[in-house]
Amino acid sequence: MNDTYATLCLIFTPPPKLTVSYWADNYRILSPEDSAEPGRWNTDRAPYQREIMDAVTDPEIEDVVIMSSAQVGKTAIFLNIIGYYIDYDPAPILCIQPTKEMAESFSKDRLATMIRDCDRLHEKVSDTKSRDSGNTIGHKTFPSGHITMLGANSPTGLSGRPIRIFLADEVDRYPVSAGIEGDPIKLGEKRTATFWNRKKIKFSTPSIKGFSRIEAEYERGTMEQYHLPCPECGHYQPLTWAQIHFETEQHACSRCGSLNDEVLWKYSNPKGKGKWKAQRKAKGIRSFHINELYSPWRRWGEIIKDFHEAKAGGTEELKVWVNTSLGESWEEAGDEIEIKYLEKRREYYDSELPDGTLMLTAGVDVQKDRLEIEVVGWGEGKESWGVDYKAFIGNPAEEDVWEQLDKYLLKNFRYSDGCGLTIACTCVDSGYKTTEVYDFCKPREHRRVFAIKGVEGFGKIFIGNPTRRNRKNTPMFPLGVDTGKELLFSRLKIEHEGAGYCHFPRESDRGYGEQYFKGLTSERLVTRYNKGKKRLVWEKRPGARNEPLDLRNYATAAMEIVNPDFEKLKNMRKKESAPIIATRRRQISRGVSL
Repeated sequence: MNDTYATLCLIFTPPPKLTVSYWADNYRILSPEDSAEPGRWNTDRAPYQREIMDAVTDPEIEDVVIMSSAQVGKTAIFLNIIGYYIDYDPAPILCIQPTKEMAESFSKDRLATMIRDCDRLHEKVSDTKSRDSGNTIGHKTFPSGHITMLGANSPTGLSGRPIRIFLADEVDRYPVSAGIEGDPIKLGEKRTATFWNRKKIKFSTPSIKGFSRIEAEYERGTMEQYHLPCPECGHYQPLTWAQIHFETEQHACSRCGSLNDEVLWKYSNPKGKGKWKAQRKAKGIRSFHINELYSPWRRWGEIIKDFHEAKAGGTEELKVWVNTSLGESWEEAGDEIEIKYLEKRREYYDSELPDGTLMLTAGVDVQKDRLEIEVVGWGEGKESWGVDYKAFIGNPAEEDVWEQLDKYLLKNFRYSDGCGLTIACTCVDSGYKTTEVYDFCKPREHRRVFAIKGVEGFGKIFIGNPTRRNRKNTPMFPLGVDTGKELLFSRLKIEHEGAGYCHFPRESDRGYGEQYFKGLTSERLVTRYNKGKKRLVWEKRPGARNEPLDLRNYATAAMEIVNPDFEKLKNMRKKESAPIIATRRRQISRGVSL
């Protein structure tokens, strides 16, 4: 009787209340393709992850927001949450990635390997090779639930059937609207409305302050930071970049000022363990911020080194470092360059091509009465030299002006030693006189003379995939011009010669006078409001002509299309010039006048 009663109790006793971290510690196996530390998962490896995961299973919490740097295990947390719901609390799940391609990659490279290596998942999710499995790259079924993986640019999928668990990854990379349907996050969240126990979980590294989706979500929640006790005085505090001492690679206590290395702060702290502290109260929303200083996979010395390299690389690289290492949004100072600042930087070249130049590209703009062109030289680290800026006067509807351009594009520009370069790639704007541009570019495709078309909008990729959807079957590259302008302005602010620095000639016959610099600085990045929403726009100064800015953008795009190996070009240049230098040395030794 007692045995029967005990058996019945076991059968009818509900399963224990599991948290995500408990599930992961007991059942998650890290795949060798997915982790530098394959094997059984251990939350204590990065203890700050525990409370983030367990917030998901808190019945009082509906929204969980994680604003983080890279290299803190964000994707692993994301996968643990999925594994928990497949195995322990099955439900319809929607997982959103920035694009369809990224969603497919996540499914194949991350989710599929986790399912394969975790027995409790593998027995619930059928193999993709099974004919009737209900398991595809974008959709997987399991008992009492399913998971769908979509790109944020997929409006049809986002407005489909109801789901209980909404997972949104890298939300700062989402488009403003999924087609014409509206905000992809709001579309996804609407699908949870019928579930009383719904969960909405959002992850991302932040982007620009005031425009970052994840920062806005973080500020709606509890705004929690992970605090560690000072190894000396025990005062709890977050690890911040301002308290890091570069020389000693140590963190200073914000109260007592004592310096301690990361081993003491993170791993063998005599004063206790870390804990999350909220900055505000928010019903139903927990939001967390974590940066690379806490990561067990990144040493402070490496982060300091990355910072110095990013700072030397200019504003654009520093912005990426702030976003991905500190997990903080980048605050734009208002991109505007003073004309006099650039004019003062002009220098005399010793020949048509300065010595550092390893490749030439060109940008061409089509106007009603002329074609304008800039030739730009490129060197190691994408250091650049303005080589020539000029206009060919004539009606673009007639052949003569195009013939002038064609002859010029074949020009051999010379170094001081007599060696030369021709233009490796040219981008021609097709926004005006489109047919004529295609007619010109089509027979010169083999010379890398390509049509481009500007695509406005902040956050667009600089160079899109070329399309041939035109009557001439000519490759046309869409160009994110606003992104290109942001990149150019960051380089124009670099003060020291080297990677990214922009050189300009002083010689009057090259076209780099006052009008050129007025055009190059003709626009500025400003904040505008549309229906109550902030957006960044490039705004042209009244009366200014912006052709020089556009042309530098196009020439930069031409360089990126070629994607040169500058080290290889440098070696080729050395081999080419070596015999000439040797000849001149022999002539000098014999007293021959050069």
